[in-house]
Amino acid sequence: MLCPYCRHSEQRVLDSRPSRDGSTIRRRRECCSCLRRFTTFEGLERQRLFVVKRGGSREEFNREKVFESMRVACRKRPVSVEVLREAASKVERDLFQEHDEEVASKQIGEKVMDELKAIDTVAYVRFASVYREFETVSDFTDIIEAMKRNRDLIRNSN
Repeated sequence: MLCPYCRHSEQRVLDSRPSRDGSTIRRRRECCSCLRRFTTFEGLERQRLFVVKRGGSREEFNREKVFESMRVACRKRPVSVEVLREAASKVERDLFQEHDEEVASKQIGEKVMDELKAIDTVAYVRFASVYREFETVSDFTDIIEAMKRNRDLIRNSN
């Protein structure tokens, strides 16, 4: 690895820390030539996973798209960026564990909805309204009623 400032190849590692989910290692380095410091991140190179879209087209899975869709659903809600990043990482981990090469976009949407339901029910309804293409008010009331029934079932079983 070359220093980003002087392009020298020798550095020393000052500090190494794993990320919370254990998927990357953050290293603080110092160049032996110019003595400037910089940070690197080391992680496993993952296999490629392709998303099969509704129309049959394929594109490479992008965790940032998952994160961004969750962020939009949580706009003006009391949900931290860190919580959303962790949820997007969980969706990504689950997909890579469950699928080898391809995954249907529908399965990604369902996983995102599951995560949002646990984080913020308003964000869940927002995401569902776009993802499931709600067209009427009754579409909203149906999903809210289903959530209420599920909550009541959980209460009654305790």
